Amino acid sequence: MRIIDAEATRRALAFDRLIPALQAMFVQGCEVPLRHTHSLAAPGGDARTVLLMPAWQVDGYFGLKTVGIFPGNASRGLPGLHSTYLLFDASTGVPLAQLDGNEITSRRTAAASALAASYLAPEQASSLLVVGAGRVGSLVPEAFRAVRPIERVTVWDRNDAAAAALVERLRAQGIAASAAGDLATAVRDADIVSCATLATEPVVQGEWLRPDSHLDLIGSFKPDMREADDACFAGARLFVDTQEALQKSGELLGPMSRGVFTEQDVQATLADLCSGRHAGRQGRSGRTVFKAVGTALEDLAAATVVYAQQEI
Repeated sequence: MRIIDAEATRRALAFDRLIPALQAMFVQGCEVPLRHTHSLAAPGGDARTVLLMPAWQVDGYFGLKTVGIFPGNASRGLPGLHSTYLLFDASTGVPLAQLDGNEITSRRTAAASALAASYLAPEQASSLLVVGAGRVGSLVPEAFRAVRPIERVTVWDRNDAAAAALVERLRAQGIAASAAGDLATAVRDADIVSCATLATEPVVQGEWLRPDSHLDLIGSFKPDMREADDACFAGARLFVDTQEALQKSGELLGPMSRGVFTEQDVQATLADLCSGRHAGRQGRSGRTVFKAVGTALEDLAAATVVYAQQEI
């Protein structure tokens, strides 16, 4: 069994390679059971969550990702998320590789949002606001620049130092980046707003969004998490990565419980967009919203890309 470390995993997952691989996997499809979610009881009520995410293609590959989400790690100076990925031969069960799950997760998450934006964001979108300067948020600019002509990136984070550090890294990559002094103003100035936080209360207000903007919501994956207020969805065309988002995310469960929209109002999934069953924006005016909770399909696609690169 190969052990593929973070650096090798990162090198293999360039966005110009990963985004098309995700698109192909959404068209082909694979078996994806509902993820297992387990809460770990902790002293003081510190929220700790473990996810188990399997996926496979018959006579292809079988993969299993384990994810530990520990928001309290921020106070310890540690990342809030750790994961591993195991890849097997689906025909024989032979273990093939252990990959760095953090790189798999963060890069496929940013890539999936960029893939959605390739169908939903305005074609000439040139300004991007990243809300949340963590591991995933830091990858969003590079991923979105692979599908839209992004010229200007603004970063906002509750931690000013984190936002400043990301801006510095983006500038080192040759990207015109700046930190947002005021979130409301930054939202009003952006063609695309991408939220990648672990917020439990709305961060972005609908009244701030441009009428023809694209809102990308990455962070909320549990019922008690939320990044956008109800007004963000009013009058917008709503898309999700998978139907599972409607069962898992407080981003959607809360507004649905208040009658803001219904499950039937969801326009399409990412598979519908990739397969051509839904045309996406196609130059139409109006705001689009994409809500993702992540799917093991994306992990499997990313892991097979990495493994194939090791075989070359």
